[in-house]
Amino acid sequence: MTTISTYTVSAEEKYPTVYHREFLVEQRDPTYTAIQSVPTQSALLLKGVGEQYTLVTDHAIPAISKNDEILVKVHPSYLSYNFGIPSLPWINGRDLAGVVVQVNDENSRVRVGDRVLVPSTDYRDIRKAAFQQYAVATHFNAARIPSGSGLHASASLGVAFVASVLALGVSLGLDFTRTRCPGPNLQDTVGGLDVDGIPPDIRGECFASSDERERLKQGDWIAIWGASTTTGYITLQLAKLAGLHVICVADIARHGSRLHHLGADVLVDRQDTERAVDIIWGVTGGKLRYAVDIVGAETAGLLERTLDDSVYEDGSHAHLLGLTGLPKERKAGIVYHTVPIKLFHTSPVVGEQMVSWLEGLLETGALQLPEIVRHEGGLGSINDSLEVLRKGSVSGKRIVVDLE
Repeated sequence: MTTISTYTVSAEEKYPTVYHREFLVEQRDPTYTAIQSVPTQSALLLKGVGEQYTLVTDHAIPAISKNDEILVKVHPSYLSYNFGIPSLPWINGRDLAGVVVQVNDENSRVRVGDRVLVPSTDYRDIRKAAFQQYAVATHFNAARIPSGSGLHASASLGVAFVASVLALGVSLGLDFTRTRCPGPNLQDTVGGLDVDGIPPDIRGECFASSDERERLKQGDWIAIWGASTTTGYITLQLAKLAGLHVICVADIARHGSRLHHLGADVLVDRQDTERAVDIIWGVTGGKLRYAVDIVGAETAGLLERTLDDSVYEDGSHAHLLGLTGLPKERKAGIVYHTVPIKLFHTSPVVGEQMVSWLEGLLETGALQLPEIVRHEGGLGSINDSLEVLRKGSVSGKRIVVDLE
């Protein structure tokens, strides 16, 4: 028998029970401390647009409401800004890592005591936000962190990994099943989903590359503008794992060595944009058919100029994906894409395939983690850390705040 808090838990009990909002934690990891009598938590509230966050200590701990949900004790959280704000006051934060303290289903793919990273793409659910001590997640959106990977570096992966995989695997139709660490064929997975279960606003994007002729394939060239961002950094690695030739546009003086180390086939400096367009055109002989922009509509327009926009004899087109914007004027020979981010949290089968692959990538070391800058000070330090992020003094790295 193991005594935790004021209750006694038998060794046969696999999952914790909640009594009057007090948590019983199965202590698989002897370094993990049980939580005792914590009806409320600390959280960062945004009370007005443009205001700084306000630290409160009496915010209710989010409650699990569905069978596939879990509760995570947040340890580090990765910082980003420009969030969607459904209402005020609100809690933000999209990437977190921590320890599972409650599960609600004996068939959950994660267990109490597991270390997990969680990309919180469901931004309309305040319970899933990262800027609080406890956050709700679904088990099919939580990736278990292997013992060799640190919590802080893992916290920086989440949403960037989701965006990269959905961009390449769904929007552009790339098959990941033949990589060194085999992943999913998401276009085939999406083809087996109930169409009515896919949110209407992303339905078209989910099937934009369903035709085999349009899909990105091993041996193809792809250009990434903004390759030194974390999303670009991960997109490069996944593209190389899948056998693509990759052109990376970035500040080469600052980030070229690292991008080269990750396998970039061609490095193009972003400082002279006209020259960058000419280089991409020259390297590909004017035959580039796939490009991803991570910066904005202006640079997406530059990438558009590097694409061969002729419709081939088999009916296939060039493809341009913009994570943060696309050109206003559209060319008939180019298919324009966004990332169907909602698919990750609305489709359990897609979400689970993605996080299961992420677990394998981390376990085998096939995916290198981003460089991070670790900030101490807990939730109360996030306002200052966000200011550092806005000033751009940590280009190419991610700021992760330790919430402990």
